[in-house]
Amino acid sequence: MVRLKQILFAGTERANDPSPFIIAEMSGNHNASLDKALAIVDAAAASGADALKLQTYTPDTMTLDVKEGEFVITNPSSLWAGRDLYNLYKEAHTPWEWHKPIFDRAKSHGMLAFSSAFDDTSVEFLETLDVPAYKVASFECVDIPLIRKVASTGKPMIISTGMATIAEIDDAVTAAREAGCKHLVLLKCTSSYPASPENSNLLTIPHLAKLFDCEAGLSDHTLGIGAAVAATALGAGVIEKHFIMARSEGGVDSAFSLEPHEFKSLVDEVKTAQAALGSIFYGATESEQKGRTRRRSLYVTRDIEAGGEMTADNIRSIRPGLGLPPKFYDALIGRRVSKAVKKGTPVSWDLLG
Repeated sequence: MVRLKQILFAGTERANDPSPFIIAEMSGNHNASLDKALAIVDAAAASGADALKLQTYTPDTMTLDVKEGEFVITNPSSLWAGRDLYNLYKEAHTPWEWHKPIFDRAKSHGMLAFSSAFDDTSVEFLETLDVPAYKVASFECVDIPLIRKVASTGKPMIISTGMATIAEIDDAVTAAREAGCKHLVLLKCTSSYPASPENSNLLTIPHLAKLFDCEAGLSDHTLGIGAAVAATALGAGVIEKHFIMARSEGGVDSAFSLEPHEFKSLVDEVKTAQAALGSIFYGATESEQKGRTRRRSLYVTRDIEAGGEMTADNIRSIRPGLGLPPKFYDALIGRRVSKAVKKGTPVSWDLLG
């Protein structure tokens, strides 16, 4: 299967890198400052991210300006408890006029930049910026008209599947493919903020890939980098993680975002995990060949006169490994040597009479 990384970095050395495509999600962590947004771009590139991702919406494309009932977050465990949706999205949104300078800054670092689209107008706007790919967020996974609109661009699509049933994912996948999506990536996502490791269910990643015959990955809302490393070991082709300059600065997504040094650790450890997977292999690798000589083998531990017997008192399994393997020990006990043998001689068949 062709991977997203190969498509988006076609013709470059990065396309041959087998490690996952790693996305730094800015979200609203710019705290309404373009300067801070550009600093996030610089730091994400320095941390090794393959791509920077925005979210393209306005409060009016997301919800209604209503401050009661279901338009207010009442879950006491939510990071945004008590906030009304309209003002939360107003605070978190990235002004559309910022997109081009942010994308240009990313390109100056050789880093890709794209966005999550939330309605038709955002898709049409992002098309004017010639984004290389699109993301559909978990909460929009059930918005089939939006999925068809994104798919009609012919660009690669990433769809997060938080909360979605298999039937809902199937609806989304079918709609995307029928509308023209040429490369689809499904991300396992737990839509709680932050997400707990116990609720992450990363074993779903290879199941997603097999069930829908597509590339799969992880949109990670857990704290730390462990889930991303584990996802890599399970075959994740894409890893998405929220990025912030400093959690102490606050922001709508600060609690589950990584700081630059943490994100660099994620990139490094994901690459290490990918390299460590290797292939199914038994025996000594090239780097282990010399180590074979330090394994146990049979040695003469006391001088033996010519014609003398090998006994438990004069041969033993020790290091190094230049003698016969210890499995021949029982067969050698009671056999006679054809010549005098000194202590420290590796046992070989040539010693026998």
